[in-house]
Amino acid sequence: MTGNTRFAASVHMLAYLAYRQGAAVPSAEIASSVDTNPVVIRRLLSALVKAHLVTATKGVTGGFSLASTPENISLRDIYRAVEERPHRGLDHFVPNHKCPVGAKIGTILHGIYVKAQASMEAELARVTLADIHQQLRPVCTGKH
Repeated sequence: MTGNTRFAASVHMLAYLAYRQGAAVPSAEIASSVDTNPVVIRRLLSALVKAHLVTATKGVTGGFSLASTPENISLRDIYRAVEERPHRGLDHFVPNHKCPVGAKIGTILHGIYVKAQASMEAELARVTLADIHQQLRPVCTGKH
């Protein structure tokens, strides 16, 4: 699963847990909502548990639930839980350092990428899971 898909699937998963708030939701049910393989969902849930965004309850009646209220979970929290630190596309970029452009372009692009990443994360910090849940409320009228 690609980076962007991991984040989107994780937001979906947590929005689903907010929708089913108060219940321990099995990973198979979450996978059905996201429409992906339960193994992928369990891998993402593991990262979300490690980040203290989700709790896991073992046993026959076990499942996953939010570790906090939706108001206390930002999209940045989710992003940081499931995304590897951005490689910024420069990991394998090796220009000719004998060229005046090649000698400096990596440093220039790195600075731009760092600023862009900071801006994106600042915007994600402004949006909470509660905001997402509120936007979904009109289409999610009943509990499962």
